[in-house]
Amino acid sequence: MFPFLGIVALGYSAFRLASLLPFTALYITTPVSLVVFYALLKIVLFAISKLESKWIVNQRWELIRIFIVFAITGSSSVLVGRPIIKWMGITQDNLYPLLYWILFIVISLFFYQILLVLIGWIFGQFNFFWNFEKKMIRRFGLGKFLN
Repeated sequence: MFPFLGIVALGYSAFRLASLLPFTALYITTPVSLVVFYALLKIVLFAISKLESKWIVNQRWELIRIFIVFAITGSSSVLVGRPIIKWMGITQDNLYPLLYWILFIVISLFFYQILLVLIGWIFGQFNFFWNFEKKMIRRFGLGKFLN
């Protein structure tokens, strides 16, 4: 089921990307969509083969679950961060836009770390994401808080 859904999603993405071009004729958009689909498929298969050898997973399904967790977490952290920043009374109108976006990214990144482990646990990949999180915390220079 998941390979079928992946191909459908990839086809839809290719069609949407081809639709962004200035021409709208279907006889032009369809071949361009096929070319974009092929290119995206090659990129996805290359990424999967590289990450499969880098990340230690027992089955390809685990890799798919990891990708799903990353996708859900990225979107969720923004959805959680937006009301928090509004609750703090910070808007683009009362703060310099560059500072607003930096603050928004920092707040979203904070919630991203929490949601990554939580959603990873829900999908049965707690150990992978906990180890991933520890590595990320060390890269931020906050490794002393892990002990």
